Amino acid sequence: MTTAREAERVMQEAECLYSRQQVDAAIDRIASLINADYDGLSPVVLCVMNGGVVLAGHLLTRLSAVLECDYLHATRYRGETSGGELVWKHHHEIALNGRDVLVLDDILDYGETLRAIRDACLREGAGSFRAAVLVRKIHDQPQGIEADYVGLEVPDRYVFGYGMDYKGFLRNAPGIYAVRES
Repeated sequence: MTTAREAERVMQEAECLYSRQQVDAAIDRIASLINADYDGLSPVVLCVMNGGVVLAGHLLTRLSAVLECDYLHATRYRGETSGGELVWKHHHEIALNGRDVLVLDDILDYGETLRAIRDACLREGAGSFRAAVLVRKIHDQPQGIEADYVGLEVPDRYVFGYGMDYKGFLRNAPGIYAVRES
């Protein structure tokens, strides 16, 4: 089990990939694109817990649409550094029939979680589906699904901060960091 002391050591040794200012600029850019695409619409915004909460908190006040907000909790990580089977911990409560749905999440890694969320929303009758992610991880293989709005790209390393965690810790790191490679 990871301790706060271990997480503090990881933070001290980590490489800062993007500063708070760079992340905020990326969120501003995402907001501008979403505002243009959702002008005159009333979307349902779904925050993917836990990682998407920081992006949602920074992004929602920058959005101009008259929107409804809810959350869902689907995870493959559960405090680990690699993903396993998808577990649904909470489904949203707002009905999606005919609605424009915008999902907010922290990271697009291999796309398995986002694809499952998209498929679930479309099965529930969403009129449209788009996704915004703070970061997209660059892999040698394609993700299988793309986000409509991407703030930043990161290398294929374990990253944390701005909602992304290191074994449950460091979601509140004031930038995006990569764990030091051994």
